[in-house]
Amino acid sequence: MDFHPFIARFRQRFAEVESQLSAPDAFAQPQRGQELTREHARLRELVESGDRFIRAETELAENRALLAAEPTGSELAQLAADEVKRLEADEVRLADRLRAGILPPSPTDSRNSILELRAAAGGAESALFAADLLRLYQRYAEAQGWKFEVLDASPSDLGGYKDAVISVTGPDVYKRLKYESGVHRVQRVPATEAQGRVHTSTVTVAVMPEAEEVDVVIKPEDLEINVCRASGHGGQGVNTTDSAVRIFHKPSGIEVRCQDGRSQQKNKQQALTVLRSRLLERKMSEENAKYAAERKSQVGTGERSEKSRTYNFPQNRVTDHRIDLTLYNLSAVMEGDLDPLIEPLMADDLKRRLAELHV
Repeated sequence: MDFHPFIARFRQRFAEVESQLSAPDAFAQPQRGQELTREHARLRELVESGDRFIRAETELAENRALLAAEPTGSELAQLAADEVKRLEADEVRLADRLRAGILPPSPTDSRNSILELRAAAGGAESALFAADLLRLYQRYAEAQGWKFEVLDASPSDLGGYKDAVISVTGPDVYKRLKYESGVHRVQRVPATEAQGRVHTSTVTVAVMPEAEEVDVVIKPEDLEINVCRASGHGGQGVNTTDSAVRIFHKPSGIEVRCQDGRSQQKNKQQALTVLRSRLLERKMSEENAKYAAERKSQVGTGERSEKSRTYNFPQNRVTDHRIDLTLYNLSAVMEGDLDPLIEPLMADDLKRRLAELHV
């Protein structure tokens, strides 16, 4: 594939964006200014990768010519062979980076995310695994330097969660976490199993980009807002004040609740953030059903036969069924080492999208 026309295009657009950012009114509209800043950073990396790719191409041609001219086994030929091997690896790595840059980034990729975990098939064991997944995502967020905040949760009797709503904030959160949407199936011996039999349970995970106010307009008259006393974990102060907030959006029928802290105002703002994100997800689904689905189609019914990923504890195995990837490092995954699963999913998604553009 000839990347030179794309590198030239990246360089031209980079100069245009740099000129726009230097204009006096660049940040007159803050959102537009942020978009230009993000695009500038992305293009700068692509231009730098393009320059390194061109240098690697040139040096690779020179070393291949030297290798062909030198007697086999000579010291110079060996040095050239080592350089060819290194430069070929660099060329492949840089080509992958440039290939990814050909596709314009999704406008939601840089957004923060709202995660919803729900215990599905499997009763108490499903709720326990929901708690395990919540901990997994918290560990992953910490490793990425993201902020992880539980907005609402319904604890189960044995220490699990019937459902939980989580806010994750940081750079490129949705870009990476969106591949976690789906039915997560666990196969293991539950703590409540007396005879040592392996049970199969499921948890549904929905990942939504956090909506901005300009994405979704919410009319005050469309909202029914109630406050009540928080329940569950949170301490005496939280559980004895009317701080929990429930918001019902009449046109869509969506209900959101938040009881994270003792501040009623904070809970209201967080509940509105979750509501906007759910409405944005619905809007994205209507506009482009191919790349974004509503929560129901995202996670299915939660039945055991529907799964995007299986966690098999007896075999220390995790399998992502969407790309037929199996790894035998489940213990590491449960500690938050998700990149060996997420990065192949990102690569597969990129390959598919490029194929659709005949690139």
